[in-house]
Amino acid sequence: MAELYSLIIEPTLKEQIIAAQKQDPGMTHISDEIDDKKKACFTLDDQGVLWFKHRLVVPKDMELRKKILDEAHTSMFTIHSGSNKMYQDLKQKFWWTQITKYVSACDVCQRIKANHLKPTGMLQPLEILAWKWEDVHMDFIVGLPYTQKGYDSIWAGIDRLTKSVHSIPVKTTYQAKQYAKLYISRIVSLHSVPQTITSNRGSLFVSRFWEQLQAALGTNLVRSSAYHPQTSGQVERVNQILEDMLRACALTYSTKWDDCLPLAEFAYNNSYQKSLEMAPFEALYGRQCRTPLNWSEPGERVTFSLDLVMQAKKQKSYSDRRRRPLVFEKGDHMYLQVSPMKGVHRFGVKRKLEPRFVGPFQIIERCGPVAYRLELPPHLAAVHDVFHVLQLKKCLRVPKEAVDTSQIQVEPDLIYE
Repeated sequence: MAELYSLIIEPTLKEQIIAAQKQDPGMTHISDEIDDKKKACFTLDDQGVLWFKHRLVVPKDMELRKKILDEAHTSMFTIHSGSNKMYQDLKQKFWWTQITKYVSACDVCQRIKANHLKPTGMLQPLEILAWKWEDVHMDFIVGLPYTQKGYDSIWAGIDRLTKSVHSIPVKTTYQAKQYAKLYISRIVSLHSVPQTITSNRGSLFVSRFWEQLQAALGTNLVRSSAYHPQTSGQVERVNQILEDMLRACALTYSTKWDDCLPLAEFAYNNSYQKSLEMAPFEALYGRQCRTPLNWSEPGERVTFSLDLVMQAKKQKSYSDRRRRPLVFEKGDHMYLQVSPMKGVHRFGVKRKLEPRFVGPFQIIERCGPVAYRLELPPHLAAVHDVFHVLQLKKCLRVPKEAVDTSQIQVEPDLIYE
């Protein structure tokens, strides 16, 4: 089988190269310099064929070069093996300049090869607020076992300043008006109306009723970029912690998760947070929470906004050391990442061997330091068209064929499946 994977020069291909050499003025120029001993690395054999260190020189015939490259890169014996592998195969028998440039712009390779570079886009931390529960991050934990009361999800809200959390058991069958009642009773009645609510693009958060309610209350709605949950990174992390706590309760006390939820919320709010250097409860109320383990007299705490500013600067500095800035231009064509990260719904079909990228799509405008708006096809008109730079990869050569988006399905909640 070894011979199947080696590159073999067919007589017809070699004859084509020799014939092309005789018709290329550049080859004639090199031959003349060989006679003048100016090209020591080049030689002419008895038949007048030009060689470079025992490698056959391929003239500047783009059709002929493409035929060789396709055989070395896209045939069934090579299957897009990569620029380095292709170069190592070709350099044993052929020579011309810029061999690797072709495979770098190969459409199939750009769509299937994993990206091993540093993440793109410098960290854009949100500003530190002046008061508690002014900026609320919201998300859902879904797919939980049904309880006797019919709950199957958790609606989580977290204050970005104090990290304090409210977790509300809900049903996926709830309508926007039912969520509005819970929002008023569990958030607004305790902490007043937030200035800003940051969320993903779930069906509740993009519903007309929810938008009208928040507009009437004077709350600004901020939605994260498609497939970039770092915008709501706090609530994503809280969701993981709450899920782990509920699992522990279920294993330890053999009870339903909705019965454990108030205690899980209490435990989280009373746990130490490094960025705060205290527990969320203490940051929210200015005193430590009394528990069986903490019976000391509570004392007032000073403001901690400066501590948060310093922590935010440290986090940005640490994150940016592992990232690289990247800027694209209007009109550039970009590939869009299929499955950006673990735990995020896929953009495309749920199959192991699906391409890592889809597209390319053209950039319409730059929407911020690290976000771009793409021109999506009509099939994806319902999808939010702004994406973080982390999910984009520049297309080095726009394919002539039309982009096939027929297998990209959009669910009712505007999540790609």
